[in-house]
Amino acid sequence: MFIAAFLVSTAFAQTDSIAFYKKSEAMIPMRDGIKLHTVIFSPVNAKEAYPVLLQRTPYGANPRGIPNDSSLSISFFGGFGIMLKEGYFLVIQDIRGKYKSEGTMQIHQPLIHATQKNAVDESTDTWDTVDWLVKNLPNNNGKAGIVGVSYPGWLALVGAVDPHPALKASSEQACMSDLFLGDDFHHNGAFRLSYGMEYTYEVEYDKTTDSDFPFPQFDLYDWYLKLGSLKNVNEKYFHNKIPTWNNFVQHPNYDSFWQKNSPLNYVEYAQIPQLHVGGYYDQEDLNGPQLMYQHMEKKDKANNNHIVLGPWNHGQWSRDRGEGLGRITFQSATGTWFQALQKKWFDYWLKGKGDGKFEEAYCFQTGSNQWKTYSTWPPKDAEIKKLYAGPGNTCSFNKPTSATGEISYMSDPMKPVPYRIQPIEATYGPGSRWRPWQVEDQRFVYSRPDVISFVMDSLTEDLAVTGKILAHLFAGTTGTDADWVVKLIDVYPAFDKSLGMSGYQLPVAMEVFRGRFRKSFSNPSPLIPGKPEEFVIDLHDINHVFRKGHRIMIQVQSTWFPVIDRNPQKYVPNIFEAKESDFIKATQTIYYNSKYATYIELPVMK
Repeated sequence: MFIAAFLVSTAFAQTDSIAFYKKSEAMIPMRDGIKLHTVIFSPVNAKEAYPVLLQRTPYGANPRGIPNDSSLSISFFGGFGIMLKEGYFLVIQDIRGKYKSEGTMQIHQPLIHATQKNAVDESTDTWDTVDWLVKNLPNNNGKAGIVGVSYPGWLALVGAVDPHPALKASSEQACMSDLFLGDDFHHNGAFRLSYGMEYTYEVEYDKTTDSDFPFPQFDLYDWYLKLGSLKNVNEKYFHNKIPTWNNFVQHPNYDSFWQKNSPLNYVEYAQIPQLHVGGYYDQEDLNGPQLMYQHMEKKDKANNNHIVLGPWNHGQWSRDRGEGLGRITFQSATGTWFQALQKKWFDYWLKGKGDGKFEEAYCFQTGSNQWKTYSTWPPKDAEIKKLYAGPGNTCSFNKPTSATGEISYMSDPMKPVPYRIQPIEATYGPGSRWRPWQVEDQRFVYSRPDVISFVMDSLTEDLAVTGKILAHLFAGTTGTDADWVVKLIDVYPAFDKSLGMSGYQLPVAMEVFRGRFRKSFSNPSPLIPGKPEEFVIDLHDINHVFRKGHRIMIQVQSTWFPVIDRNPQKYVPNIFEAKESDFIKATQTIYYNSKYATYIELPVMK
C-alpha cells in the first residue's frame, strides 16, 4: 500500500541532456480553414528525436510575452522542468476564439464531430494540431501526449476522444465534469454566484485577453448582498453580453442544454491511457476527476484509466512543492512527488522508458500524511459505518432510538453565512485568499445561530475513512425551497501538539444541495412546508485519518455566501428571475430520531 520515495529520487537522478529551449510560433490550420495560434518550445542541441507534449488553453499561450527565438532555461518551465531536461517539445496553443487564434469560442462546447458531418470541436482541433506537429516539427519521434489543468484539463480530456494515431497518452487534471451537478458553475443545482459571475466575465467579455470585473470595493460580501436578485446582473452590469451568463438564466434546471454539455454524455471511456488528477480541496473542479474516472472506469477493458488524488487545491500539484495548504501541513513535498509520477507516465507512453506498471489509484491519505495505492477506487474493502446526528448537538455511531428529536434554526437570506472569513476578495483579484478556503478553520461560523453542529466524543483510536462520503439529511422548512450545506469536520484536540492548531475545525468534506431538486434535477418541485424529507448529498471521495484524540463533527447550514447564491426560500420557477419580495426568512429543522435519522455514511477501512 505504501509508495516508496524512489519515484522522486530516480526522477532527479537522470543526467541532464537539455539545458535550454527555444521559442517559436505558428498559426496551425484546422480542417475548416481557421488557424490557431501555437507557441512551440523546442529543445536546443537535441541529440535524438523527442515526443510532443501539448497543452491547449483559453488563457493565453504566450507566457509572459516571451519573444520568439528566446533561449529559456529549464527552470523557466516549473513543474515540467524534470521532464523537459530529458527532451520534449512543449507546445501551448490558444483554442479557437481566444487570444491570437481565429474563430469563435464557446465555453466547454460539447463534442459534436461524431454526429454532425464536417463539424469541428475541441477533439477535431486537437487531431488537426497533432497531425501538423508530427509532420512539421523537425526531429520529433512521431508521438504526442496532451496535458492540462482546469480548462486545459478538460481540453486534455476531450482531445483524447477519437484521438490522432500519434496521440499516445493524456492527463486531464482538475478537469470540469458536469457543470450543473458539480464543479465550476453549480453544485447539485445550487448556483456558484461569485465564481460563476466573475469567471464568465473574465473569459467572455474580451476574447483577446482575460478581464477582471470592475468591482468598486475590496470586500465583496456586502457588494454581492446589495446586488440583490440575480436578475440585476444583466439589468445593471452584463446587459446580455456574456453568453454563458445568459445560458445560466435561460437554463435554471438540468435540461437538455446542460445534459448535452456534460462530458458524461460525450466521453465514454479512455481510448488512450488517461491519468485523472484531482485535489481533495480543489475550490473549482473538485468533482471532475473523480466523476470522470468513475464514469470511464465502467468501460475500461484496456486498463487505460487511472487516477491520482492528493491534498491539493486547484492545480497546486503543478506549480509548487505541495508541502501544505493554508495552515495544514502534509509533512512531505506532495507536488514534487506528483511531478515525478507525471514524468514516469509520459516517459513510458511517449518514449518507451520504464516498466509501464501503473497503479489503478494513487491517493494521498490526509491525517496520516502518506501516499497509498489501491487496486480499485474507491477500495472495495471499506466497511460503511453510519455517523448519526443526536440530541444535545452530539453525533455517534449509534442510531437514535427516541421517537422525538429535532433542532431548528432561522435562515435569513438577508444575513447569509459567509463561506469564508471576510474580507471576501475578488476570486482572482489582488490579495485573494480563494485558493485555500476549503481548509479554513470553521470556528468562524461555529457559534452562529444559523449553523448547527453535532460533535462526537474524542476518538479512542485512529479512524481511517477512505472512499465516497454520502450525507443523508432529514430536514424540513417553513418555506417552499431551501439550500442545505453539510460539512464533515475534523476537530483537533483542545490542546494539540502544535498549539496553533488547538481546537482547529478542519473541513474534510463539504457540499451544498438545492432542495427543489431532491426528486429530479430536471423537474424541480417546491418543498412542502413542515414536511420532513430526506436529502441525499454526495460529499465526494476522501482519504483521511481522524486521529486518536480528535473529534468528528457534522455541521449543517442553509446559506454559503457569496460562493453560492441566496435561495429565496420561496419557490419560484427560475431563481435568476426572482423578485426582491421572493426572499423570505424560513425556519429550518434537522431531525435526529428513530424515524427520521440524519446520518453520514463513512467508508471505514478495516
